[in-house]
Amino acid sequence: MNDYFLDIDLPHYFDQDFMAKIPEQRAFINKMMNQGAISSYSLSMDRTKLWVTIKANTKSEAKKLFASFPLYEYMNGAIIPLMFHQGVNVALPQPSLN
Repeated sequence: MNDYFLDIDLPHYFDQDFMAKIPEQRAFINKMMNQGAISSYSLSMDRTKLWVTIKANTKSEAKKLFASFPLYEYMNGAIIPLMFHQGVNVALPQPSLN
């Protein structure tokens, strides 16, 4: 599995169709995160940029996943292969047996 970074431009103004698809987009992203296909998903404060880190076997597979985003028709993005993607894993504290 390889890591790919999606650098996505969003429209500056959201029409009603875009807004209506946001819940579907969020549900899709959550599903992909739970499946391990997406490892990070970030939106800029001004809501014009979206950054996504995904795991895929090939760039073609990464592109296919990107094209399946519910808001894809509103997005313009680049797929960048990464040498590695490192982050902090958040875990629950280990329970004490005392």
